[in-house]
Amino acid sequence: MIYLDHNATTPPAPGVVQAMLATMTDGWANASSQHPLGQQAKRALAAARASVARALGCKPSEAIFTSGATEANHLAVLGLHAAAREAGRPRIVFSAVEHAGHLALARVLAAQGVPVDFIGVRADGMLDLDEAARLIGADVGLVSLMAANNETGVLMPVADVRALAHAVGARMHVDATQFIGKAPFDFAALGVEAVSLSAHKLRGPKGIGALLLRQGVALRPQMQGSQERHRRGGTENLPAIVGFAAALDALGDVEAKAARVAHLRDALEAGLQRALPGVRVFGAGAPRVGCTSYLRFGQLPAEVVLQRLEQLGVCASSGAACSSGGSEPSHVLAAMGVPRDDALAAVRLSLGEATTARDIEYLLATLPPLLAPLLENDAAHAA
Repeated sequence: MIYLDHNATTPPAPGVVQAMLATMTDGWANASSQHPLGQQAKRALAAARASVARALGCKPSEAIFTSGATEANHLAVLGLHAAAREAGRPRIVFSAVEHAGHLALARVLAAQGVPVDFIGVRADGMLDLDEAARLIGADVGLVSLMAANNETGVLMPVADVRALAHAVGARMHVDATQFIGKAPFDFAALGVEAVSLSAHKLRGPKGIGALLLRQGVALRPQMQGSQERHRRGGTENLPAIVGFAAALDALGDVEAKAARVAHLRDALEAGLQRALPGVRVFGAGAPRVGCTSYLRFGQLPAEVVLQRLEQLGVCASSGAACSSGGSEPSHVLAAMGVPRDDALAAVRLSLGEATTARDIEYLLATLPPLLAPLLENDAAHAA
């Protein structure tokens, strides 16, 4: 089986499961307890937090553990917005291509009367900076933007948007779920107030993530409790946190690994375009993370292509895992101006650390013969 759905989730890195099992066996006590076992768990939590902070370029006190990126995104937006609203800055600005769950939060806020704006993107999926400059005004308290798109892989101009936000005194939150682990990252160097991430996107366990919050930034907690410096209540999931730290430790030379994967991705795209007519790569004209290829094969419906891939033993998807079961076209492609029929043909192939050149060679040797007759038939019907 060849796994090309790493943007949906990733297999655990070596050492992650073992570290979690050891913690579940020997470090299962509550880190808030005062007895020796509780204090042992507290020390393990502090060590894991320090390890996560080193890997991400933040202070240990700036890492707030959550159940994943979805919760971290909610905590960032709701918590930062509450503080900004009290300061007379009620407006929130998102991009139009955020993760579907993040856009759902934006719509809920808008329905509650919160002023919300969405920055559009160009045809290549890149954020429209002119529109961003128009929308980020004096009443904006928070700008929330993904670092890399989960469907196209397009890298967003975080530094440019940060400059626009800070110029008017707004806070900046970045959803780096699809970026961290795929490119070098340093929270301090990024210069924003908050960053969210999820462990299972970088070969860690599911059910754990973090919000990195710059020291001194006001945040209203959404879950009450004394844990995480009173910013996120609830007993800490120590085995998952230890697994999170182990996954970050296993990243190694991210830049070299990313370059290798990007080379394979480029070879895959070039090979498919040579072998088959009508192959279009969405976002190809913009900078992208090297693991992601979002493409269509003529106007063959995505489910047809995915069935052929499954026959070949290849795991892929039609886009975001949380919405790929539906029949509606991608909101990301709609924002890019892609026609509906083209959007319904979109298939996402996302590579990872375990992807090999042999995997790509196999796919290039086996997929075109399966799709070529279908594309010819499709073209004949169109004529």
